[in-house]
Amino acid sequence: MASLEEQLTGWTAPSSDSEQERQERTERMIRDAVTWHQPFADSSLRVFAKGSYANKTNIRVDSDVDIAVECYEAVYNDESQPGLIAPGVAYEGPWTPERLRHELANALKAMFPGQVDTSGTTAIRIRSNSARVNADVVPCFSYRYHLPHTVREGVKVFRSTGTTIINYPAQQLDKGRTKNKETSHAFKRAVRLLKRVQKALVDEGLCRPLPSYFVECLAYNCPNHVFSAPTWTEVLRGMLTHIFSYADAGEPSDESRRWLEVNECFFLFHPAQRWTRIDARSLALAAWNHFGFE
Repeated sequence: MASLEEQLTGWTAPSSDSEQERQERTERMIRDAVTWHQPFADSSLRVFAKGSYANKTNIRVDSDVDIAVECYEAVYNDESQPGLIAPGVAYEGPWTPERLRHELANALKAMFPGQVDTSGTTAIRIRSNSARVNADVVPCFSYRYHLPHTVREGVKVFRSTGTTIINYPAQQLDKGRTKNKETSHAFKRAVRLLKRVQKALVDEGLCRPLPSYFVECLAYNCPNHVFSAPTWTEVLRGMLTHIFSYADAGEPSDESRRWLEVNECFFLFHPAQRWTRIDARSLALAAWNHFGFE
């Protein structure tokens, strides 16, 4: 029987070579679907991977691919305070949120006949087969958030329900890479470890399912020295200690001490999030007890 350290070391591994091939094939086919779709011929679109797949923090049991199709003909703007945005001309081109979603669905259906699910409010789902993995494809638009001394660039997603989401995938990628370098490439392995721990707890009924991104954010907020521990058992113990300690206390009144998402553009905990401090505390406590830490 493998020791705990051997088990945890195995859980730090990325997708297998065969899974990576299926992921890359899925991404390539989605890019081709957009490129070959005639209504997109003269449009300004950017197709890019995002999420765990792009950030290389996905685990072997969760090899889905997240792809964004960004229309940058239309740029949406917001400002942190009035007067930062100069008056401009409103976009009058053909790409409304409804049309972009409709044409993207058509492009994907042509490439993946019978495998496309458009019932979701945010992403268009492509089901896997023996040669591909599942994929979520999100239509979105360029977005700029104007601050007094800088402009934060992201994407704006229009859900079919009429609500919107602001994401900052470039910042997430950059911040994750930086922390990975600062921790001698231990951070992303630790993220995969914590995701596998969370899945094991869910499988045993010890924890409710939590978004993969939330688990990544919890690891991101642990100090860098945690990831320099000599064993993965100690790395996990350190992450759980910091997560529990922060979640068990009240949200700091000093904003500089509040935890952030990996993109560092949003606070990790606020009323609009899909997760709570209780979720973080419960995950850390369940894992601590499950592995018999003292």
